[in-house]
Amino acid sequence: MTNAVSSPVRPRAAVILAAGQGTRMKSPTPKVLHRIGGRTMLDHAIDTAEALGCQRIIVVVGAHSPQVGEHARKRLGEGAAVVQDPPQGTGHAVLAAREALADFDGDVVVTYADCPLLTARTIEPLFAVREKGADVAVLGFEAANPTGYGRLILAPGHVLLRIVEEKEADDSVKQVRHCNSGVLAADRAILFDLLSQVRNDNAKGEYYLTDVVGLAHDRELSTRAAFAPEAAVQGVNAQGELAAAEAVWQAARRSAFLVEGVTMPAPETVHLSWDTRLAAGVTVEQFVVFGPGVSVAAGAVIKAFSHLEGATVGEGALIGPYARLRVGADIGPDAHIGNFVEVKKVKVGAGAKANHLSYLGDGSIGAKANIGAGTIFCNYDGFDKFETHVGANAFIGSNTALVAPVRVGVGAMTGSGSVITKDVEDGALALSRAPQNDKTGWATKFRAMKAAQKAKAKAKKDTK
Repeated sequence: MTNAVSSPVRPRAAVILAAGQGTRMKSPTPKVLHRIGGRTMLDHAIDTAEALGCQRIIVVVGAHSPQVGEHARKRLGEGAAVVQDPPQGTGHAVLAAREALADFDGDVVVTYADCPLLTARTIEPLFAVREKGADVAVLGFEAANPTGYGRLILAPGHVLLRIVEEKEADDSVKQVRHCNSGVLAADRAILFDLLSQVRNDNAKGEYYLTDVVGLAHDRELSTRAAFAPEAAVQGVNAQGELAAAEAVWQAARRSAFLVEGVTMPAPETVHLSWDTRLAAGVTVEQFVVFGPGVSVAAGAVIKAFSHLEGATVGEGALIGPYARLRVGADIGPDAHIGNFVEVKKVKVGAGAKANHLSYLGDGSIGAKANIGAGTIFCNYDGFDKFETHVGANAFIGSNTALVAPVRVGVGAMTGSGSVITKDVEDGALALSRAPQNDKTGWATKFRAMKAAQKAKAKAKKDTK
């Protein structure tokens, strides 16, 4: 699913604010590196900037969280992260990006790395407002409970007169329900010129980005607001808010898949990742978890309580219930991976079956092969990994241990309970187990002996 918009009229750049300390998260992980849909909030913000068509993306980070800068530079390049030190408010944070954008001629949009639900389609109306002549465009929303938010003071036609922060608001302003999301777009030169005039004579002693609106209005520049749903601009500052944002994101993604033709009898129980790909005609039963990197083709069924990550599932395949597909699992068309079967880095051929209680790690399984219950690919010797390859139409007997590196040929078979340590040629039967030795009457004598011992112990206890 993409939120990309049409090609912009003017060049665009994004400044993503990611310098907050996030103390309310109470986590050793920096706030913006917490994940929604298996992807960091910072990456969601970068995705949105890219979908907006931004040619340049600058992430403003704090000195207290070098991991955030490293993350940004790894994805966007060495010059993509600038440091705000010390932190002195949102206006000061945006100014930290001035030098990095000194040679840029176009519009700049300011967004936030802790607002993971923002999409390009939510922000795009700001640029529409800019195209209609607004020098500064601000994204607002109507809050169910506006307490804590900056208020948008509007004139008719969404003309924005100023933004008043909660700490600066009097009782009349606090009644205003139009609130500031913090997202703003303006020409680069105008934005940084206005920011250079912002003062910190306010209750917090900080340089507010919001002050550029009042400054622009005083200069008789055009300032306008566009609006988004409150849920779309939801910020994350604590673990509860992270969970709430996750729930909103999951619900939206599930709804999109239902519209696209995916069957989910209980969608509220299915957990998706940011890059999950489910084709029309896929069925996903209850309590399925998709980690990152999963693609499922049309007609496949993912049965209840299965967990998939980094896996590909072919057309018509049947997975689960209670199956686990790990990174590198490649399940072919019409193959079956059944209950309590774990597959890791194995290519499973078309129509192959592993229906019960097996671990299949590193290797391949040919088309229409059958893997019996309790089969183990013994792929690790404590130091290195080795591969097991099972040929097409092979039959692996229940409780077989295949000690890698080993190959079972086309159409070959292994006897139940075997430990296979050597290659098996095509069409052969491999057996590796001790001969059965029956001792006539031994079980009857053993039970009689144990019963006598138990009776003797009970009689001794009763005489005490």
